[in-house]
Amino acid sequence: MTMQQASTQIAARTAAIIAEHQGLEGPLLPILHGIQDEFGFVPQDALPVIADALNISNAEVHGVVTFYHDYRRAPAGRHVVKLCRAEACQSMGGDALAAKLQALLGIGFHETSADGAVTLEPVYCLGLCACAPSAMVDGEVIGRLDAERIEEIAAEIRA
Repeated sequence: MTMQQASTQIAARTAAIIAEHQGLEGPLLPILHGIQDEFGFVPQDALPVIADALNISNAEVHGVVTFYHDYRRAPAGRHVVKLCRAEACQSMGGDALAAKLQALLGIGFHETSADGAVTLEPVYCLGLCACAPSAMVDGEVIGRLDAERIEEIAAEIRA
């Protein structure tokens, strides 16, 4: 598929998603969620289509995509690890666990491994403060993390 064909396909699917949500009050966030659900990220080619349909600037759409951490601008890895960086988790050893996980995976926050296996993202509260430190792996929350469990998570992802 050529770049032109891919861009046309993104624009067509984006237009369909916009049509599904355009009647909502404040449709931008639901549209962006729909696009990310469809493609796994928000493609750059979708931004002008959204801007035109909602009569807002490309800069406004770009600003929303870049402001909210849950919107990706590139495809995520096969596994997504979200490590809580909020105060409760930090106070329970979260910084050391973050450093250990980054070393085990060979990537930093907001990065995807070269083989596409894993994306590591920081989050600021998963609501498990009483079970700190915590993470979310492929949508499953895990509390009371320790060095051993971090090693297990890294090994499972790499398997």
